[in-house]
Amino acid sequence: MKKLKHLLIFSFVVLGAFSMNAQDIHFSQFYLSPLNLNPAMTGVMNCNVRLVANYRNQWSSVLKSNAFNTYSVSYDQRIPVGRYDYFGVGGTFWGDQAGQLDFGTLQGRLSMSYSKKMGGFRKKAHYLVVGADAGVSQRSVDFLNAQFGNQHDGNGGFNPAAESFETFDRDNFLFADLAAGLLWFTVFDEDNNLYIGGAFSHMNRANQSFIEDEFEELYSKFTVHAGGEFMMTDKVGLVPGMVIFRQGPSFQLNTGTSIKMLLGNSRLNRQSVQFGAWMRLSNHFEKSTTADALILSTRFDYNDFSIGFSYDINVSSLRPASNSNGAFEFALVYKICGPETRGVYCPNF
Repeated sequence: MKKLKHLLIFSFVVLGAFSMNAQDIHFSQFYLSPLNLNPAMTGVMNCNVRLVANYRNQWSSVLKSNAFNTYSVSYDQRIPVGRYDYFGVGGTFWGDQAGQLDFGTLQGRLSMSYSKKMGGFRKKAHYLVVGADAGVSQRSVDFLNAQFGNQHDGNGGFNPAAESFETFDRDNFLFADLAAGLLWFTVFDEDNNLYIGGAFSHMNRANQSFIEDEFEELYSKFTVHAGGEFMMTDKVGLVPGMVIFRQGPSFQLNTGTSIKMLLGNSRLNRQSVQFGAWMRLSNHFEKSTTADALILSTRFDYNDFSIGFSYDINVSSLRPASNSNGAFEFALVYKICGPETRGVYCPNF
């Protein structure tokens, strides 16, 4: 009975997440999903082209085959303007599906940015970046798999043929989505930098209701993020970071740091490995903000290729139902650099 109670509590939380105006996807490795974090990060890299892929699986220990699955792929490139400035252009496609009803979202998005050098010189400078993106999204749900209270007889029996008295006009719909962002960063040298940015997403607050005559707006989302890279010795450094999301009644903070260790003659081939520990804090319904998960991460960089892995250890009130299991993520980044003639431009996202 105790296990069943925890499972029911978990189910209510999941249903609540769907009712809070479709809260956005999120990645624990937010720093390895730049275009999903802030459109101003489009094209902000020390190479010409960047390809990114992310995958997240959450709550599989409880929901099994109905777990939350999120994936994202993106492409962006930078285009030199004049002597020091850059345009960035890119595109992102992501999908998210969860639960027995296959509640899902698909989105395709185009983004662009402009990076303006504000001061400094070739290998030590600071920039201001403005960015924006526009996309089209689809929400869908399979109501045929839904179960309603009047279809249960109270004794453990279930009659799927019983009339539910619940009606929905559509099981999928399309909507437009707009966002804008800012980013400021300074590069001290090849291995030391600092950045801070912010984004305003869902500017148009699109309708999310599956009933045509009702309007349930998508809450706008505010994002603030910051981080940097600081080498303490020739081989060891710290890579701290933080991100804050505020969307309607929902709040989330991820913060932590990774230890970066350069491998071999890294000045020539840029090999490094990182190990990190992060904490995610969030609010639950109308309760105060509490710890949600401890995130352990690792990242390996080899020349223009990066791979990241993270695992969330559930430390919230849902840990008895999940057995402390949370989510795991994979991230892949591949950059096409070509000849570099402008020196260090930005942090290594």
